Amino acid sequence: MNKNVGGLDRTIRIAAGLALIAAAATNTLGAWAYVGVVPLLTGLMGWCPPYKLLGINTCSVKQ
Repeated sequence: MNKNVGGLDRTIRIAAGLALIAAAATNTLGAWAYVGVVPLLTGLMGWCPPYKLLGINTCSVKQ
């Protein structure tokens, strides 16, 4: 798996994922907000399956 998620994209994904998980944990948005696990994991891994399928790459480092 080559990284296809760049720096700013990763930061936004991690922040959004943590915010959604926190909102779910405090029951602010309900259980559906646990979907925040998806952007959190893709941000931490630096790889996004839909980006791979669509040929998108926001990572500036060429591998």
